[in-house]
Amino acid sequence: MNKYLTEFIGTLFLVMGAALGEAVGASLALMVMIYAGGHISGAHYNPAVTLAVWMRGRIEMKDAVMYWIAQIAGAVVAALLVTYLFEKGNGADCADLPLGSTSMKAMIAELLGTFALAYVVLNVATAKGNSGNSFYGLAIGGTVLAMATALEQFSGGAFNPAVAIGLCVTKAICWQNIWIYLTGCLGGGALAAIIFSLNNPDDK
Repeated sequence: MNKYLTEFIGTLFLVMGAALGEAVGASLALMVMIYAGGHISGAHYNPAVTLAVWMRGRIEMKDAVMYWIAQIAGAVVAALLVTYLFEKGNGADCADLPLGSTSMKAMIAELLGTFALAYVVLNVATAKGNSGNSFYGLAIGGTVLAMATALEQFSGGAFNPAVAIGLCVTKAICWQNIWIYLTGCLGGGALAAIIFSLNNPDDK
């Protein structure tokens, strides 16, 4: 139960950071929550990362499903808190894709950003060669900041299905676009797991 509670708490603060502080807020919240909860749950806070870690063989399916439930619940609670406390999204129309972007560009941006994030997570937090390191939180948070800075102009830079769901609740993303984030993020996580396995054939 402690693992699922940790995933709930970490995702809650990650989504609050994304909703209130955008790229900087999300990356800083993710970094500190990774250091806070990494020793308990592995600090995924992202269904796409959980998918990648499951494909890597470092989590069982029953735990992966519970992680997904905890992550989505944390995202929804965070969004409701943000909406209530800061009145974000109250009475407003949802925000469509950034000006000049398209569904395809947004999906590719989410796939690339999530791939980079999940690939870094697998290498710094699960690879035998980096076992016991102390830089993983900074590396992962820095990846989110770098990818958001580069790619948010196309999709807003969620790189996380739970964050996308939370931002839909706050109306920062339109619900009709949620498929972009689900397919792009989960596809990026799966691709990262495949590439990691190819690059590390002896790290089982």
